[in-house]
Amino acid sequence: MPWKSQGGGPWGGGGNGGGNNPFGGGGGRGPQPPDIEEMLRKSQDQVKRFLPGAGGAKGLLLLAIAVVAVWSFSGLYRVNPGEQGVELLFGEYVKRTPPGLHIWFPAPIGDVIKPNVERTNTINIGFRGSGDVTRGGARDVPLESLMLTSDQNIIDIDFVVQWRIKNAADFLFNIRDPESTVKIAAESAMREVIGQTTLEEAITIKRQQVQQESKVLLQKILDQYKAGVSVAEIQLQKADPPQEVIDAFHDVQRAKQDQERSVNEATAYKNDIVPRAKGQAQKMLQDAEAYKQRVVKEAEGEAKRFLSVYHTYLGAKDVTTRRLFLERMQDVLKKSEKVIVDKGQGGSGVVPYLPLPELKKRAGQ
Repeated sequence: MPWKSQGGGPWGGGGNGGGNNPFGGGGGRGPQPPDIEEMLRKSQDQVKRFLPGAGGAKGLLLLAIAVVAVWSFSGLYRVNPGEQGVELLFGEYVKRTPPGLHIWFPAPIGDVIKPNVERTNTINIGFRGSGDVTRGGARDVPLESLMLTSDQNIIDIDFVVQWRIKNAADFLFNIRDPESTVKIAAESAMREVIGQTTLEEAITIKRQQVQQESKVLLQKILDQYKAGVSVAEIQLQKADPPQEVIDAFHDVQRAKQDQERSVNEATAYKNDIVPRAKGQAQKMLQDAEAYKQRVVKEAEGEAKRFLSVYHTYLGAKDVTTRRLFLERMQDVLKKSEKVIVDKGQGGSGVVPYLPLPELKKRAGQ
């Protein structure tokens, strides 16, 4: 239907020719609308010139088949070593695929996510940056590092959590922010372990135990969340009292070291003197036992000798009595200085008061 400009239109008024019409005169007619049929005809002519053969419908079919084939082959994908493929169908998880070449529904029907499951991820808790916090190499975060021990003391702990993806599907769909989840769970696990450990033990003898127990507890928490995360290691970077009391703590530690040194010296002295005292006591007991045995044996021997003499005396009283007398006199007189002068040998001419024992000694010298 032809379009007619009414009087007072934007391109001039009435039916006057010319006027202010920017498209020229012509009885006041405005711009004509596009001819749809003419545009469709030109488009069909262009497609016929582009496609081979005479039949336009056949060419369109071939073009559609080619497009479908190219679209289908776009679903071919490869999972690199160290990665794990996660196939989605209309955005819903279907299965996981190992490294290698695979085919899946192309977009927008299907999709494939390929996270790296062998890369070790690191999370710093208690500090930010790298280096030693005490030397200014990293920034301390007291809100994360200050923890309460079992003996109601405060400890300043910085540690590093290293983790990997264990199950790509659980990692992608069960937790919203994996890194924040691991960080919060690790801090919670460390606080629970430190809450069951004294300050001195956490700083000295139980550092390795704290790391191991925290790792086990963190893995248990993440498994309960079905986070698909494997904890590789928890490493303590620093375990000290707070900076405000660290000097006093060091004084206490030095006093304890002096105490331990004194105890060790006393123990060494004890270990030296006690065995020697025990050895002397054992020697005295052995000497007493030996003396006892000797005295008993001597007494038994004397008793047996007396009985033997007694039985001999009963058999020959005179002879035994004379023999006993002579033996006793011999024992008594053998140490006395006596001179017996036999009268039959000219003893009558001996001066009674001559000091014969003294003369005998001089003759012997």
